[in-house]
Amino acid sequence: MPFMEYLDQDRLVCLMWGFDNLEGNITFELVVNTTGWVGFGLSSKGDMDGADIVMGGFGPSGSYFKDYYATGDTMPLVDKQQSYTLLSLTESEGQTIVKFARSIQSCDDQDFQITAEPIKLIYAYGLTDVISYHGARRGTKEVNLLNYMPRTTLTEVSYLRARVDNITIPPNNTYYHCKVMKFPTLNTKHHIYQVDPVIEHHDIVHHILLYRCPSDVMEPYDKPCYMGDIGDSCFGVVATWAVGGGVYELPENAGIPIGGEDSDVFYRLEIHYNNPNSEAGRTDSSGLRLYYTAQLRQHDVGILSTGLLTHLQYNIPPKASEFHSYGVCNTSVFSQFVNPVPDLQVFAVLLHTHLAGRKVRVGHYRNGRQIGFLGVDENYNFEMQQMINLGNIKTIKPGDEIAVECTYSTTNRTKVTMMGLATTDEMCLAFLFYYPAIKITTCVSYPDTKSSMNTSYQMTTSNKDGIAEYESLLKTLPQHQIIMDDFNNISSYRNGKIREMMKTPTVTCQNTNASSRLCTSWVVNLPEITLLILWMAII
Repeated sequence: MPFMEYLDQDRLVCLMWGFDNLEGNITFELVVNTTGWVGFGLSSKGDMDGADIVMGGFGPSGSYFKDYYATGDTMPLVDKQQSYTLLSLTESEGQTIVKFARSIQSCDDQDFQITAEPIKLIYAYGLTDVISYHGARRGTKEVNLLNYMPRTTLTEVSYLRARVDNITIPPNNTYYHCKVMKFPTLNTKHHIYQVDPVIEHHDIVHHILLYRCPSDVMEPYDKPCYMGDIGDSCFGVVATWAVGGGVYELPENAGIPIGGEDSDVFYRLEIHYNNPNSEAGRTDSSGLRLYYTAQLRQHDVGILSTGLLTHLQYNIPPKASEFHSYGVCNTSVFSQFVNPVPDLQVFAVLLHTHLAGRKVRVGHYRNGRQIGFLGVDENYNFEMQQMINLGNIKTIKPGDEIAVECTYSTTNRTKVTMMGLATTDEMCLAFLFYYPAIKITTCVSYPDTKSSMNTSYQMTTSNKDGIAEYESLLKTLPQHQIIMDDFNNISSYRNGKIREMMKTPTVTCQNTNASSRLCTSWVVNLPEITLLILWMAII
């Protein structure tokens, strides 16, 4: 089994897996530091509800192992159709080792569909062989089982540290702290290949962004963000982390450039603190470690920020079960900054909303027609904002369009939700990781509400028909598009258009021995013939 991930930070739960082809079986081996029962599951949201679970162990009477499904935060139920096959189960040197397999394309209604998108894996274990409440011995980690990107091993271990130092967090619900800094001089160009978050307080650190500054930022500082300082103009994203994320390693053929002719560049570290209880007296020293190498890789990586412009008068109405917002990016404008514009090879994406976000999709259009998705999360979880490796490369050609769609639920809110920086505000962003890097950092849009809308109408709309009418109006308004490069040169034009977005592709599971079900499959790393069959099934 070629793939391995530790599911917990203490490295007590190790998962290994492998498969021969996407139409066959997938084999797992779970190694847990316990002599009690162990559990492993696949979940849509990272919790118990609806999860597909196996539990087993080695007790006084020998091995035990069963396939379960969960209906909530209670003891899972035994699945009538046992889709998992136990291959071996042993105890050795204080560890329980269980090896099992199942079909990738299982059609049992109680089984979670394994597709070529990231899956939230859950685990739990006990100290005895009596299966009971696990307490704190549980966890969640998002892994792309079918498009896993193995870690590379380098002999040198050098890293740059970007972090704050014992800053005091004010007793506010939302606080942004910025540190503008220079890194130690690297006389030649290097590549960052791994971003390692160092989070001191997971309960209040919401996200971290490291920006590259334009040349007119020439002095360091360490203070609250967005107070009119010159560093507020640093918007070229270099590295990201968000709540629920972990270490991120770039593909072995690509790295984020640093050093050389850019050695004098300043960087802005931005940390968003979410302090819902407005606690006073909290201090923090969180940040990022940026592992780099002098062994240059084939491609320079760039990060393109797309979606809906955050700082604008755009309100999401209350009592909406599903409200959609959109941001568009027409790459035909890129030629104003870069000539010629190369094909951009997108390999990963980070999707971002706040508490009301339920779904995020990134549509990809060519010649006015949607050709697929650059990213989809149909079960967006605010607490699990991890980088998504696409597995196969998505090519953005000059002139292609990108549309970011965010779906919100505000059924529990009585007031409008604004676009803004606070956790109780909303955002709609997708950070696209691609190569080769170009000088463009941002491509976002916003609807022209001032010329066509009645502000009092959008502030009071709360019934179902009114919400639908308001959403439709926002979608049909002209879009102001904002494109920005490394030097903060800006291009703005008012002819952006939100095109219709296709349904997320699904394929009907064919199995006469089990009832049919639909399984989401938006990132496919298959031979051409299999991809053709998939789209035939959709049509």
